[in-house]
Amino acid sequence: MSMLNAQLTKHTTAALVGLIILQLVMLGSLYAQIAPHPPAIIPISGIGPFLSVSLSIAASALIIGPLNGAAGRTLGLLAALLAMVSFGPQKYMDPQFPLVWPAVIFGQLCTLYIVFANVRTLRP
Repeated sequence: MSMLNAQLTKHTTAALVGLIILQLVMLGSLYAQIAPHPPAIIPISGIGPFLSVSLSIAASALIIGPLNGAAGRTLGLLAALLAMVSFGPQKYMDPQFPLVWPAVIFGQLCTLYIVFANVRTLRP
């Protein structure tokens, strides 16, 4: 593994861990009913089952290696995509945005880095 790929992997791992922590804290705030917290139900499912899948996929990407082959890259990108349900640009229109903006912006930065690292890894 080249020095560049080692750095990309390390930073992508950090971005996935960042998404995991953000989602765990938001799930915990929902269960504790501490505002601001995500809604219990979102248009595509209940937030609890959705976050459990999102967290599981991110953890799987960490175990395989977020840039290690097609499986690791796919899981990493899927984890980033699923995180965008919670931290995507639609949150700028959310009435709670003034309360959750740090999580939204950090989640977006983590997601952008995961996408960047995947693109960078595939380039010669």
